[in-house]
Amino acid sequence: MRELIEQLEQCDECGACLEVCPTYNATQEEEFSPIGRIKAAKKIFQGGEVTPQMMEGIYNCPECHLCLNACPYNIDVPEIVTQSRIELVRRGLGPLEGHNKIIEGMQRLGNAVNGDPARRLDWLPEEFPTRESSTLLFVGCLASYLVKDAATSSYLLLKKLGVDFMMLRDEGCCGIYYHEVGRLDLAREKFQENADRFRKLGIKRLIVVCAGCYHCFKWLYPKLLGGIDFEVTHIIQLLPSLLKERGIKLEEKGTEVTYHDPCRLGRLEGFYDEPREALGLCGIKVNEIPENRENALCCGAGAAVRSVYRNLSLKLATSILDQAPVSPIVTPCPFCEFNFSYTIRKTESDKKVAYITDAILKALPANL
Repeated sequence: MRELIEQLEQCDECGACLEVCPTYNATQEEEFSPIGRIKAAKKIFQGGEVTPQMMEGIYNCPECHLCLNACPYNIDVPEIVTQSRIELVRRGLGPLEGHNKIIEGMQRLGNAVNGDPARRLDWLPEEFPTRESSTLLFVGCLASYLVKDAATSSYLLLKKLGVDFMMLRDEGCCGIYYHEVGRLDLAREKFQENADRFRKLGIKRLIVVCAGCYHCFKWLYPKLLGGIDFEVTHIIQLLPSLLKERGIKLEEKGTEVTYHDPCRLGRLEGFYDEPREALGLCGIKVNEIPENRENALCCGAGAAVRSVYRNLSLKLATSILDQAPVSPIVTPCPFCEFNFSYTIRKTESDKKVAYITDAILKALPANL
């Protein structure tokens, strides 16, 4: 906290962050920019009066890290936003009403998307595999309930490529939403529950489908629990080597996609080459959005933004869809896929979106 407060004083409002901030560019309101959030954080940390506009500026930040990349002083605005949300909760001012509705659903249903737990495995194309393994495929809430193609294709592709893994019938949630809105008490409780369960089952490695789950297990679990005793891998990290091990290198057959770099797998983790290589190995030509890799635009769904500021998320996703040179837009993030799908429906766009394993599975020979 001391370091963050020192960072707040370094901002001279040079405006470098305004050029890249998605919420500022969408609204043209300084309160919804990194500069506005820094000003709000000063008030929040000092115990000053917090206006509804300040609250909105803190909670509509998707924590995409574009501002951190642009800042000449390396001011960590995403972390400042995270700590501001925690402090708002401590002061009894947060989370927002919309966030609390999601939290109530999580407590009642065990997932963050209001899904019926009895139907969590509707995506599974065959009988539930009862095998045991030290590797767990953790599907996540969005893929289980809202973007089921991500769950189905990931499951079938891992099987096709000979990966040994198990699954859980009652998988539950990673708990990231609790942390996103500043409820560290609920986050710590959920993290500990999952970590204890994995330990009891002998789980040594998680393969995850969701960028949010990856970030949560990889970074937030150790942060709140003091460490973890399992490895975390996103499925895109595995695909190039798995495809090469099977000797797969297909010639291009005219299939083209536009690849979108999710914030949490791109800027936060540097997973730029793996997904592009995997698609290329399957004979798929990868097209780029003008702003890509470390400069990729944010879809607007992350950091609990879409659950409260849906119109803002729609606006941010529209700007990406409009720039995609070809369809489908392929992404390794269910949050991005869901928001793109929603935006396509709402705007009646002719674009399509697909999860990366769905695109790869369709490109592979059926008899592989």
